[in-house]
Amino acid sequence: MNNKSSKKKKLVLVDAIGEAHIQSSFNNIIISLTNKKGEVIAWSSAGKMNFKGSKKNTPYAAQITAENVAKKGLNAGLKKVEVKIKGPGAGRDAAIRALSNSGLIITMIKDITPLPHNGCRPSKRRRV
Repeated sequence: MNNKSSKKKKLVLVDAIGEAHIQSSFNNIIISLTNKKGEVIAWSSAGKMNFKGSKKNTPYAAQITAENVAKKGLNAGLKKVEVKIKGPGAGRDAAIRALSNSGLIITMIKDITPLPHNGCRPSKRRRV
């Protein structure tokens, strides 16, 4: 029996209000649309949009990714989103701008980038 045919998609309850999680690193950008419980409605990344290598960490790649995920979210019935941004990448503001331009109403923008309070010992200094 084929494993792909037996697996069925889990149905996610979609309200009009949800959250957009933007995880932006130096190598990639991942955007997930979730409902208020945190269940993922739609997601996309720059790698999924066929950007390779250093092109994944560009504002253009973030814009294309955000437009793609916003289209999926609007089709599912999402209207308003609270944006939560994590990470130091280049396409953070481009992704927010693309989400708002593609029809989603942004109610709040929150930066949840983790900051160490002198917790872990830093890695050894790079010698170039």
